[in-house]
Amino acid sequence: VPADPAPWYVLAAEDTDPAVALGSLAEPVKSLGELREGDEAPLRMVAVPLAGRPGDAARAVHELTHHALEQMQEFLAEDRFARTRLVFVTRGAVAPHGEAVTDPAAAAVWGMVRSAQMEHPGRFLLADVDGGASSTAVLPTLPDTDEEQFMVRDGRVRVARLAHVPDVAATADAGPARWRSDGTVLITGGTGGLARILARHLVTAHGTRHLLLAGRRGPNAPGAHELCEELAAHGAHVTLAAADVSDPDNVAALVAGVPAEHPLTAVVHTAGILDDGVLDALTPDRVDAVLRPKADAAWHLHQVTRDMSLDAFITYSSTAGVLGSPGQANYAAANAFLDALAEHRRAAGLPAHSLAWGPWADVSGMTSALSEEHVQRLRRAGTPPLEPELGLILFDTAVARDDARPVLMRTTAGRGSSLPFAGPVPPILRGLVGGRRTAAGKNRAAELAALLDGLRPHERTLHLTHLVRTEAAATLGHDTAEQIGADDEFARVGFDSLTSVELRNRLAGATGLRIPATLVFDHPTPQAVAEHLAQRLGRGSTPPAGVLHAELDRLDTALVTALAADSLDPAVRAGTAARLRALLARITGDGGERPGADDDVRERIAAAGAEEIIAFIDSEIGRPTDR
Repeated sequence: VPADPAPWYVLAAEDTDPAVALGSLAEPVKSLGELREGDEAPLRMVAVPLAGRPGDAARAVHELTHHALEQMQEFLAEDRFARTRLVFVTRGAVAPHGEAVTDPAAAAVWGMVRSAQMEHPGRFLLADVDGGASSTAVLPTLPDTDEEQFMVRDGRVRVARLAHVPDVAATADAGPARWRSDGTVLITGGTGGLARILARHLVTAHGTRHLLLAGRRGPNAPGAHELCEELAAHGAHVTLAAADVSDPDNVAALVAGVPAEHPLTAVVHTAGILDDGVLDALTPDRVDAVLRPKADAAWHLHQVTRDMSLDAFITYSSTAGVLGSPGQANYAAANAFLDALAEHRRAAGLPAHSLAWGPWADVSGMTSALSEEHVQRLRRAGTPPLEPELGLILFDTAVARDDARPVLMRTTAGRGSSLPFAGPVPPILRGLVGGRRTAAGKNRAAELAALLDGLRPHERTLHLTHLVRTEAAATLGHDTAEQIGADDEFARVGFDSLTSVELRNRLAGATGLRIPATLVFDHPTPQAVAEHLAQRLGRGSTPPAGVLHAELDRLDTALVTALAADSLDPAVRAGTAARLRALLARITGDGGERPGADDDVRERIAAAGAEEIIAFIDSEIGRPTDR
């Protein structure tokens, strides 16, 4: 722990296990609002303990994700927390090999926060602890690293890394070939693109003879009857069922309807929907809409089949749950729950695979909507979409292996490859990409600062404008900055909330600044953004607002401290007040004193010119001593 750490707090609104453990190490508060209304001391970290309701994971996943979303949105809205880390602390949401996942609902928060980390780099951390004193004592050290996700056991910190699996096709002949041929395979989302591809594959490549395809529209889905006829021609008997698998009664009835002579032997859960939006735009209703058909349905399927002798229980998850995905925090939450459920089932001795798919090419309701621009962005990121043929090879391979939650994606990433959102390499990918980009980002920012110091004011703005245009063009997939004009409005050239976040992250990496996600909405052209960055970097025509506010904070602190200690003699107090009034009089043009001037001096001083305020602070209060 740092020798003299800034204070940290724990939100202890509920008496959960993590809250009890953390309460002895940090100052407990009921809400972020208490910190917002408190003193102005710097905050290093705020811990948010989370624990799912025992026994009802479907309900708990909604409660926990709502709570996490609320805390993150409130946290991001407060300037006071700009240098603070919000740390979500769980117990049993993730687990090392050989240990059970005991809280799959809390795992959904991990998926949500992973996406938030990509949208807002440096603001959020995740930690799963074992509840021991040695493990919780480690928590205050976590913000001092460049990692984002931690698992702490017996006081030892572990971090996750993805690694390539060699010889992908080596075991592709196994998998579904081992399932009982006389049994029924249930596929949810049964008439969607991914389900159709899988159904054909099971029938033609693995000899499956009994399929139950369940979807909201059942036999009324477009192309459903044609699919049945196609599969029947290969000797399969296909049943189409209209069912809402997010409803536990529907799931129970669906499974009960499987004929005894062809009992249910495998479940493949492919159902899901998207409702994309950046974190600030999400609502609990939008989170629920995505959780129900994927997370809730998976839990109901687990509950109904847990006592059956299944050959396979497979959920179609997504890399969004493992890596995070900007603009998809709700979708990432749902998929992280599926991954945790697979681990939870394995620990109970039940079959389970959660397949975390990368994007597929032109096959499903969720991926067919990808624009060409989005596909090109994926390719630039080193994660091009999967062609169906490769996807099916990966399916067979994954189901044949013992890994409960493999990540199935194409990647061309390697040293020097680009990655989405141009900030630091997510730590989990460092084993694939090779090397850290944090240090490189710092070097890039330092090089920019040195370059700007050697330029005249108008040259600085020109250089920053070109930087903004270049990064904006790269965000949209253009080859050169020439395709984005200095006065082009971002909204008119194709920026949306998601690409706006990407541009923000690119510029944050280039400048080393913390930049709000609303950057392109507050400053709607490259020229306007460049002028804003010049001010923030201290290279504008006047000292930047950040410098001015810091000086005002210093003045405020010095005055409050001196007054509280009663260390100002009457003459000094009178002289200080007179100087403040004189300064305000020059700024406002009053030329004299007003009744109540002492009362509102702190409010009106913000209107002073930057140089005047800073000069006044230095002459009257002096420079602060090192602390």
